[in-house]
Amino acid sequence: MSSAIQQIAILGSTGSIGQNSLEVIRQLPDRFRVSYLTANRNIELLHKQIEMFHPRGVVILHRENASAVKQAAGGTVEVLTGEEGLMEIVRRDDVDTVISALVGFAGLKPTIEAIKHRKKIALANKETLVVAGEIITALVKQHEAPLIPVDSEHSAIFQCLVGERHSHTAKLILTASGGPFLHTPERDFHRITVEQALSHPNWKMGNKITIDSATLMNKGLEVIEAHWLFHLPADNIEVVIHPQSIIHSMVEFVDGSVKAQLGLPDMKIPIQYALTYPERVYLNGGRVNFPKLQSMTFFAPDTEKFRCLQLAFDALREGGTMPAVMNAANEVAVDAFLRKAISFQHISELIDRAMSHHHSRSQPVLEEIIDADRKTRTFIESVVRTL
Repeated sequence: MSSAIQQIAILGSTGSIGQNSLEVIRQLPDRFRVSYLTANRNIELLHKQIEMFHPRGVVILHRENASAVKQAAGGTVEVLTGEEGLMEIVRRDDVDTVISALVGFAGLKPTIEAIKHRKKIALANKETLVVAGEIITALVKQHEAPLIPVDSEHSAIFQCLVGERHSHTAKLILTASGGPFLHTPERDFHRITVEQALSHPNWKMGNKITIDSATLMNKGLEVIEAHWLFHLPADNIEVVIHPQSIIHSMVEFVDGSVKAQLGLPDMKIPIQYALTYPERVYLNGGRVNFPKLQSMTFFAPDTEKFRCLQLAFDALREGGTMPAVMNAANEVAVDAFLRKAISFQHISELIDRAMSHHHSRSQPVLEEIIDADRKTRTFIESVVRTL
């Protein structure tokens, strides 16, 4: 690393992960410094973050907002724009660690660029591994870039595997809260409103991830991400519904032993662990009160009711460009649902339609993944207009 203090670039600083990351950094000023922040449209929050953290530069994805940021910053902060700006900052020598927290496919290229420049990656953008897991894992090995997961489930598995041999791992068990519609009959899915779907029982997240949690697609994406992070096949990855969200995931070993990582549902815990690993540092916050908790429950997910989870397993088993197609269809469908252009149950139907329409290419190069993503978005957008 370039200095004793980690110099950090946050891709997506105004999102939920970005804001939690800044809170972790604020509490550990002797360990971390914010070098760069990036934002999409939430310029008002970005201004506040600039005032508090004094980064060297910021990236605005939408160029029309750049002049307002320059004016507000008064020339004290470098302002870059677009995907080119993201690619530029992750190359720079004044960045040691990149927190990849952009939502969706947009996180792929800058994460690849950061890996090529041997930055430490704190990965919160699960879509990067979903659509290009084979490419990403090869690049991480080639460039010896540390990649540590930030998702609570993958952080839990990562923590459970510290000190263990890979050959001793039998199964990964990802827990899921079940979302707001765990007990809603499937026949009522057509009545679900955007407002209801955005009301998660345990976690405070951005809109896209919250909808993915409601459909269980978020868990499906995590299954594919776990496959690439921990090198186990789909048959050795299980999803278990755990409504209390206290156990964040588990690992079963060949001797039948199971390790679990527990904690309150607070994203600052896995974020801080990713930044300080292999150390553990005190974090101010709540702790699990087991007598008050009294019980924890577990049961299998209903993949007929929550079709998105099954589609993710299908995409993983198919491989090639299919996960990229699944992801692109989901992003377009979720956006359409949030705009109230389609109903809740249409999300899984559109993803299924995209996957059925696509002929997967095995071992794709990056250009083929980008092409599959683009064509799928065009296809699903055209279908949405007919609904």
